[in-house]
Amino acid sequence: MSPELVELALRKQRLQIRSAEQRDALVYHAQAFTPLLHGIDRVSDGVRWARDNAPVLSGLGVFLLVVRPRATLRWARRAWVGWQLVRRVRALIS
Repeated sequence: MSPELVELALRKQRLQIRSAEQRDALVYHAQAFTPLLHGIDRVSDGVRWARDNAPVLSGLGVFLLVVRPRATLRWARRAWVGWQLVRRVRALIS
């Protein structure tokens, strides 16, 4: 083999070792975000469940509106404000 090819092979090997070390460091430092990411996963699972079970939730909402209209409307107002807040935050982020 020519000396240039040996030099390139050694450089490639050093870069691969350095990349592996950087990946390990990234994984180590990212462990601090594990609880946050698990929380985000739980919220997204809850949203997915709510989308899949929309008729059940709608029926429950109508039932609560008939049984306890004042409390239901109060919670509906809070949900509306929360939804508007989420939309504005999304608009600011993007």
